[in-house]
Amino acid sequence: MQSRNPTPGSQTSLREANRARILDSLKRHGHLTQVELAGATGLSPATVSNIVKELAASGVLNTTITSRSGRRAIEVTLARKLGLVAGLHFSARHLRVAIADISRTVVAEHHVPLALDHRHDRELDRATLLLSDMLESVDATFSELLAVGIALPAPVDLRTGMIATPGLLRGWQGVDVAEVMSNRIGVPVFVDNEANLGGLAEASFGAGRNARGAAYLRIGHGVSAGLIINGAIYRGVSGKAGQIGHVTIDENGAICRCGSRGCLDTLVGASALLELFRDDPGVQRIRDLLLRAEVGDPSASRVIADAGRHIGIAAASLCNLIDPELFVVGGELAQAGEILLAPMRHALDRSALAGSDGIPDIVQGELGDRAELLGSLALAIENVAIEAELRTFVR
Repeated sequence: MQSRNPTPGSQTSLREANRARILDSLKRHGHLTQVELAGATGLSPATVSNIVKELAASGVLNTTITSRSGRRAIEVTLARKLGLVAGLHFSARHLRVAIADISRTVVAEHHVPLALDHRHDRELDRATLLLSDMLESVDATFSELLAVGIALPAPVDLRTGMIATPGLLRGWQGVDVAEVMSNRIGVPVFVDNEANLGGLAEASFGAGRNARGAAYLRIGHGVSAGLIINGAIYRGVSGKAGQIGHVTIDENGAICRCGSRGCLDTLVGASALLELFRDDPGVQRIRDLLLRAEVGDPSASRVIADAGRHIGIAAASLCNLIDPELFVVGGELAQAGEILLAPMRHALDRSALAGSDGIPDIVQGELGDRAELLGSLALAIENVAIEAELRTFVR
């Protein structure tokens, strides 16, 4: 039987790669002429012209006649269907922003670094300016935004809109983030924990899309879990469900930012792992640790493997409590692949109760560092749909 997947190096795979380069350039820049697209992608003008015509015919791109330096030009943008939504992901060290239409087609995307102890007022101001610039790049305004979803690196109590646990995100405590941001931009805003939204994205169109119940483990600055049961996020009463980074592993261990001792975060969080290399100027970030492990450095590999073992032990407790079908691992440390995942599986196998189907599998997420951003877009789209249903019901 002939494979439906294009053979690497074939004309079909080359054309798909060229399409992806064009779409990625438009997501970054918003709108470009065909000549500018050729320069941005390195493709020939003829190749760009042919692909633009094809994608415009299928409704993926819009083209308009414009003028640049007194010359006629064809300007290209991603098509927008049924209005726009925006997603923002504030992680410990980065802000990622995307604008998409209701069909989840991303039309603009950008990210900027953040200081480790960022504050809500400064970063929401920055996000507002960034959103404004990105909307302008796709010839849109805030009036065209239907909703905004925000992912935060801490549990959120949806009853109040505030961080559910003091100490986990200093500078954002006691603030109804959705209300504050909505007042800035005049658009409905919805907020949730980053692990919940990363899990929602992976369960909807990533590695967990075929699972009845999945736990998304986000491993980066800290460790948290998004619990997806029958396609819905389980948050608990006050939004703290899934905070396995604050499961006690060593009751005599180091003080955690939550105020407890020996939490999982104190053993496998980014600051704990990097502290082990405090005398090594070549390891200042998790990315440095990953690169060391990738080239076979035994110290880096051992540190990541030990982290995987600790996480696997905590995951076993989670497994015994909620009985997921699958664990999907995301966050920056997930890029270590089997160096991290294999020890996790071993620890899970030793500590979790096995069912008739054995223990849950552990797989790497498919959406990479965009999972939480895509989840924030999904949150916005979900709430636009709910609002539409309510308006229909009221009528």
